[in-house]
Amino acid sequence: MTDDGCLAGKRALVTGAASGIGLAVARRLVAAGCEVTMTDISPIDVAELIGPHPGQREVRNLAGSARACQADLADRESIAELVRCAGQVDVLVNNAGLQHVSPIEAFPDDRWDLLLSVMITAPFLLTRAVLPGMYQAGWGRIINISSVHGLVASPFKSAYVTAKHALLGLTKVVALETAARSPAVTAHAICPSYVRTPLVEAQISDQARAHGIDEAEVLERVMLAPNAIRKLIEPTEVADAVAFLCRPAAWTMSGSALTLDAGWLAH
Repeated sequence: MTDDGCLAGKRALVTGAASGIGLAVARRLVAAGCEVTMTDISPIDVAELIGPHPGQREVRNLAGSARACQADLADRESIAELVRCAGQVDVLVNNAGLQHVSPIEAFPDDRWDLLLSVMITAPFLLTRAVLPGMYQAGWGRIINISSVHGLVASPFKSAYVTAKHALLGLTKVVALETAARSPAVTAHAICPSYVRTPLVEAQISDQARAHGIDEAEVLERVMLAPNAIRKLIEPTEVADAVAFLCRPAAWTMSGSALTLDAGWLAH
């Protein structure tokens, strides 16, 4: 999908938009003409983030625009305020996430609760809030950024894997319900393997220290070992998938998982 204003007049809400996938998605949707509400637990300087970047068009000169609404997705009152701030939402991108690595027997209760609150309860609450407006408008997209870990498991990531699997289940239920109410309102999940985000880069550094090897070896021998193509996915490539799912033909994929796994599941 080219940046041709094809989403002009549409309004999007993107969570986890201060960096990584969420920021790339926000930029992509603005470039396509969308009005985007960016939210994160961290403050967002829209003027700094949605602007000229190397290799990118100056998106502020296009039809779309962006604004920020800071929110804590682990807090229901904060989510309710975010819904009020965002107003009508035509495209909801549930992207916010975090990680905690621990054996199950040592996994802290508070981290379990936090990960599931942010990565499955918040997407449910936001979906529930925006669906009535989508039904009334006769068009909408619920796009959940799951993970290859929504399809397969890895040890020591029980909360993350559980939440990402649950997000796929929620996607399917939403797809069935929206199909009965308004076929132009669709639900999708995107399942990438490791993406070059601050979250993943921190994991690379941690693994390098833990294993006593350099970061290139961590990528090759540890993190990207399951991939057929051993390279990190770029956030802009996930954003391209989001943009594709906003196209009219994407109704054919409602309820499906779009897998960007670099061949992980081909083995």
